[in-house]
Amino acid sequence: MTASSDFRSSTALAAPHRAVVQAALDRLSAELGVPVTAVECTVGDFTSVARGKSVGHQDFVGMAGCRFPSVVFGLTLTAGEPETVFGPLLPASYLDVSLVPDLATLRAQPGRAGTASVICEPAGPLPAGRYQRSVCASEFSPRAALRRVLARLDRAGLAATVAPELELFLVDRREDGGQVSLQAPASRAGAPARERACEAYSLERTGHFADYFDALFAACQLQGIPVCGHAHEAAYSQYEVNFMPGEPLAQADAVFRFKRLARQAAAQFGFLATFAPKPFLDEPGTGMHWHFSIQRKEGAREGEPATHTNAFAHPDGRDRDALGAFIGGLQRHADAAMAFFAPHDMAFDRIRLSNASPSSASWGHDDRAVAFRIPHASAQNRRIENRLPGGDANPYLVVAATLGMGLAGIEQGLQPAGESAGVALPRTLPDACDALEASALMRELFGDPLVDLFVALKRHESAERNAAADPRHHWDLVHLVELA
Repeated sequence: MTASSDFRSSTALAAPHRAVVQAALDRLSAELGVPVTAVECTVGDFTSVARGKSVGHQDFVGMAGCRFPSVVFGLTLTAGEPETVFGPLLPASYLDVSLVPDLATLRAQPGRAGTASVICEPAGPLPAGRYQRSVCASEFSPRAALRRVLARLDRAGLAATVAPELELFLVDRREDGGQVSLQAPASRAGAPARERACEAYSLERTGHFADYFDALFAACQLQGIPVCGHAHEAAYSQYEVNFMPGEPLAQADAVFRFKRLARQAAAQFGFLATFAPKPFLDEPGTGMHWHFSIQRKEGAREGEPATHTNAFAHPDGRDRDALGAFIGGLQRHADAAMAFFAPHDMAFDRIRLSNASPSSASWGHDDRAVAFRIPHASAQNRRIENRLPGGDANPYLVVAATLGMGLAGIEQGLQPAGESAGVALPRTLPDACDALEASALMRELFGDPLVDLFVALKRHESAERNAAADPRHHWDLVHLVELA
């Protein structure tokens, strides 16, 4: 069986009926107290940059979404159009696809009265020469891939709860003689106060940016993003934002939206918010850490709802076999997932110049130097933290890969390596792409079209980046600071 054989009918998000779309807009208009006159149809690319278009109320209802050029899904970070993509994987004729809205994500767009935002997935047939068939556009969608993995989890009688921790840097960027450099921004436009050295966990320095975080968190509340705290991290001009735990798809949506809001709010205050994985070579990098717990769904009794029990721990606190098996799955397949966890060459600077960034697929109890950490927690809250992903990773791909690898470990009864024992990981992006391309599990989880497209784009970006005279100053700090 090929990895793509069951994708054609099961991958696409079903288009809602026009009456359902209209009712959703009416409800949001009533909540806001103003009519919704336009809707941003938003879709994430592999870098999780928000793409899409704003359409009027009537067009959005009439099309139950909008039409969108398929070329966008094959562009590199620098808008390149690789020959390895257009023709073999995506149509060279730039055909349109439909953006199908998930109306559960319909929210007000902060700062734009009467404008809503909804997360969409692409759908519609696309000719792809490599596969000798038409490919549904949703087969290239990271969000659709996560939905498929969650369906696998459900069929296994399991559910997941996840919570992200997202780091970001606040910076100003300067260019001098062809060299690009970053510095901590002034607290406010024109103010002289700047961070000169790492002020780890400083409430004073964090307070200088209170207006920024207040505006950011207000926008998060409007869009239903469950942020619950923030602090200055242990790096120069770096901050961490914490999220409440929740359902995996909703949490990935929240991170996707949060990154956009963080960048927008920073621009309004006159500086940049960046999720680039290693903006300062002599400082810790940018992490996107995810906490995962798995629940067993117990059958409901008559007149009672189903119950969920933690699959990683017994009620008395002892670890269940599923905890070790989940870690075993992560370790077995982490090499193939590294291209998702570290999707740019700069991300491997974060791993190579490690400072609390794991460089092997190790695990341990309450150890922040390992890749897969088991925090000290009650039996009810027993969980695994995946510390490999960087801030430049796509949240949908990270969550889908982690849950898919862990589920494979449970189903196969895998055993982890000894605690703190490292399992070798790729050291460069091209090596990570090779491991992803060769992985049978990743092709089973994500499908051939998504894996092949992701690998083709990342190889092209890596070659372009490394051909620059000074890759860090001419590519990393120019492009990744704003787009990672």
